Amino acid sequence: MRYEACGCVRPVAVGVDNAAADGKIDPSERQRVAQLIFSNEVLQNFPAEDLQRRFDDNLNKLTADFDFGKVSVLQEIAKTKKKPAEARAVIQIGIVIGGADGDFDATERAVVRDACFALGLPPHEFDL
Repeated sequence: MRYEACGCVRPVAVGVDNAAADGKIDPSERQRVAQLIFSNEVLQNFPAEDLQRRFDDNLNKLTADFDFGKVSVLQEIAKTKKKPAEARAVIQIGIVIGGADGDFDATERAVVRDACFALGLPPHEFDL
């Protein structure tokens, strides 16, 4: 199965996007998001090296040029739009990652709200 076809890249993308929500990527936040992604029950079904590559690729895009990287990440997330259950799972994982430090702040909420718009999901459905 091709990695891109499995849909697991979307939760990775929203996780990375949330880690960079404020335009900066703190090393401890990077590590926290990576741990959440790699310990996620659903994502454990996919090869760790593929998840790591996707994580690093998306993070590098955001680091090199935050605005361009965010557009790229949102485009990747939007590929799930026609799969409602998968799209909702992407948002739920984004919420979990955003609140992993105990504070799902306004900036992180805005990132997940952007992902909702990219997926055609109403943010209020997720209390965003």
